[in-house]
Amino acid sequence: MRASLIQIAVNEGESVGSRRSRAAELVREQGGSDLVVLPELWTVGAFAYEQFETEAEPLDGPTYEAMSKAARDAGVWLHAGSVVERAGDGSLYNTALVLSPAGELAATYRKIHRFGFDQGEAVLMSAGDSLTTVTLPEQTLGLATCYDLRFPEQFRGLVDAGATTMVVSAGWPARRRAHWTLLNRARAVEDQSYVLACALAGTHAGVEQSGHSLVVDPWGEVLAEAGPGECVLTVELDPAKVAATREQFPALKDRVLGLRTPGGAAGRAGS
Repeated sequence: MRASLIQIAVNEGESVGSRRSRAAELVREQGGSDLVVLPELWTVGAFAYEQFETEAEPLDGPTYEAMSKAARDAGVWLHAGSVVERAGDGSLYNTALVLSPAGELAATYRKIHRFGFDQGEAVLMSAGDSLTTVTLPEQTLGLATCYDLRFPEQFRGLVDAGATTMVVSAGWPARRRAHWTLLNRARAVEDQSYVLACALAGTHAGVEQSGHSLVVDPWGEVLAEAGPGECVLTVELDPAKVAATREQFPALKDRVLGLRTPGGAAGRAGS
């Protein structure tokens, strides 16, 4: 399975429409990949809080339309990063979109953990309340967005829901890049899963972005890592490696705390 992470830059002065067109072209260029991933809130920038209200869109809005066509043109599964979703009741959500190679909306995920400590995203957006997995032909993706990375219980819930590859879409600040690398490797090791972590590049709203998207294998080894600037990171994954790792070192079978209750579920798959 070939995965491509598009580490797009969000810089001052570029319109949302221009960036949307540029991202669509970058997706179309990844036609040899099986899965393509974009970062969090790449249309506006994860810290551009003053633009959230004006750039909010419905799930079938302009970003969906552009990404649907790009996924269809390239024939790839596309995790289109996240958008500022305006729900029917007017609430805003940080919502990830996953599109099939036919350009159809396969799943959505509303970010559960909002960043800001009672400021910014934490007060401007509503919180999601459901875990999301997406079944591809050879792997099951578990979806998470940026600040979710600091909450390992979410990823354990995704493992219980069948995830073998975690996809983390992020707008992570450069000043905490060490945490970015550490936490992605930790999630891979403890959940014995691949982690595909796609981050923004550039500087927006005065916040320099970390870049350094990375792909981590189920043993915690970094298979590929980008630099700080805009780029595409492509890597070949072996879907059988997750099951082999979990069989060779069956730590997940020894879990005691946090197990699902009989008849219960750790999370709900789907949108």
